[in-house]
Amino acid sequence: MSTRQTPPAPAATPLRLGFPVKLMGAPDIRSNDTRRWQQSPHLKVSLEYMDRALDYLDRHDIRMYRLSSDLAPYATHPDMPQFHSMVRDSGAELRALGTKAKALDIRLSFHPSQFVVLNSPDPALVEKSIWDLSSQAEMLDRMELGPEAVMVIHVGGTYGDREAANARWVEIWDNKLPEHVRRRLVLEHDDLRFSVSDILWIHERTGVRLIFDHQHFWCLNPDGHDMRDALGKVLRTWPEGQRPKVHFSSPRTEMREIKRKEKGTRKLKTVLVPPVNTGHADFCNPFEFITFMRIAEGLDFDVMLEAKVKDLALIRLRPDLLRYAPDVAQRFGLEASKAPALEAEEQEFLAEEGAVAVQGES
Repeated sequence: MSTRQTPPAPAATPLRLGFPVKLMGAPDIRSNDTRRWQQSPHLKVSLEYMDRALDYLDRHDIRMYRLSSDLAPYATHPDMPQFHSMVRDSGAELRALGTKAKALDIRLSFHPSQFVVLNSPDPALVEKSIWDLSSQAEMLDRMELGPEAVMVIHVGGTYGDREAANARWVEIWDNKLPEHVRRRLVLEHDDLRFSVSDILWIHERTGVRLIFDHQHFWCLNPDGHDMRDALGKVLRTWPEGQRPKVHFSSPRTEMREIKRKEKGTRKLKTVLVPPVNTGHADFCNPFEFITFMRIAEGLDFDVMLEAKVKDLALIRLRPDLLRYAPDVAQRFGLEASKAPALEAEEQEFLAEEGAVAVQGES
């Protein structure tokens, strides 16, 4: 006799799947104005791209998207004051994009670059990091988005003393971060330095909301946390009425080609090396995803897919869920009646004759 209990009722609204930055299925839509400073790039140009991006997301029923951290080019470059007012000068355009995103129910977020480090011992780097965060938080505020539109960062570096690095992060939160940054900031554990235990410790002292990352958890879990328990603790850092989000990716498994110089001749030679488990695969392994979602049965969160081929991984995953796990598919609003359309979409983008070039902007 099975001991499996009746699953909890599904969330009132379907869980979202999202992806970051680049639209692989629409390479003509850039993620930001990539022109060099000499050509006077501007946030307003980036927002024109994003207006088209929202249309693309809506056509493909994708309801979550991570904006480029370079959306406002050079806006915080210390040596280029001519760009410093572009966020303020783009207030009307930001508000219009936010209005459109809300009308389409598309959840937006930022993931500031690895150069944003709040726990650095270098005060200049901390100040520059706060400036970057302040600019991105201002954009979300000017879009008039709700509290689920967040900026995701990592703890930073250990600098030889992980406990002191954690404490320094708390100190910066308490004494340096502007209120509008604290409202938008969320903290994610990583795969090499700071585990779920570290960010839970920081949350207890700051109240900062947390992000659970599936692949990072497997790579760094020194305290041996149970995944369901750790996930639940992280999700509970979000206030009632706000839906958390988690990150999901599969590790690379294929050999990688790299170029090395031969001993003696110093000529470049292409060699194959094994993958590293911290690397992200091009697509999401559907069986890993299904297993994770069944571990997380009854919990409510959106999922950001961090696969290398971005939206194409999402477009591949949805019909896979209907093929292999209709119970999981249903949590994302995917009913059997949608299978033909999703399979046709998959064929459009991923069949050999419809292959998409992967070169260019990342």
